[in-house]
Amino acid sequence: MNITSSSVAIITGASSGIGKSLALQLSAKGVSVVLVARRTELINELAEQIRANNGKALAITADVSVKSDAEMVVQKTLETFKTVDILINNAGRGNRASVEDTTQEMLDSIFGVNVYSLWYMTAAVLPTMKANRRGHIMNIASVAGKTGYPFNSAYVAAKHACVGFTSSLRTELVETGVEATVVCPAGVTTDWGAVTDGGPISDIFRGGIMKAKTIALERGVELPPLTGMISPDEAAEIMIRGIEAGSVSDIFTHQGSHEQSIALATDRASFEQKLLPLYLGMQQTYWGE
Repeated sequence: MNITSSSVAIITGASSGIGKSLALQLSAKGVSVVLVARRTELINELAEQIRANNGKALAITADVSVKSDAEMVVQKTLETFKTVDILINNAGRGNRASVEDTTQEMLDSIFGVNVYSLWYMTAAVLPTMKANRRGHIMNIASVAGKTGYPFNSAYVAAKHACVGFTSSLRTELVETGVEATVVCPAGVTTDWGAVTDGGPISDIFRGGIMKAKTIALERGVELPPLTGMISPDEAAEIMIRGIEAGSVSDIFTHQGSHEQSIALATDRASFEQKLLPLYLGMQQTYWGE
């Protein structure tokens, strides 16, 4: 779809990382951006930054895992800007726990922000988008929505749900003028991995990668195929191009990650075998071996 100075975009999880980069880049294109997050001070500062650069921004403090909050966000957007053209469901959080260590509270939290919020926000914007016969819903999943990683099963399951939700949503929206896209980033240089429920999952990945080198050498196998890190700005640029492209279904932000998802779909067991040194390294890191 065309992104113009009359476009209105809601961005959840806009206080930092990819959400913040999306807000800055879209506002630079003249888009009116609605910044949604729980951290009031950060989204207010971002709104002021955007306005100082002659952009249009509305900051709304909300927890989109709560249905009434999500509906309030859309209502305030319509009251202020009269319409909504783009919804980016970016709010999300990870976890760090083995399956047996995953608590009910962790499950409720992870699925609330990563899964339930998708229904709440999407259901609230669809009547306007369908009436306009125009709109784009972008859901930010992860490569963890295509494959599994140890010690964050709640997050992995939630992002698989995000991929499935978007796939189903697309089938409901055929010939309505409304598009839906899912994005599957790999590593992005944000604080995401340091603020996961149960402790920093980034420590488990970092330790696993380091130990994987020794494990691969001892077993005489190749190092696991891993993708590099990109910046939030780079990720946001790719996502905005995806919105402009319109009919794109799945977006992979990292080189090689699309090919890995195909390999997984073709022969999961073989691909997992290639990652065995990483899995074992993460095991040793998590259990303190």
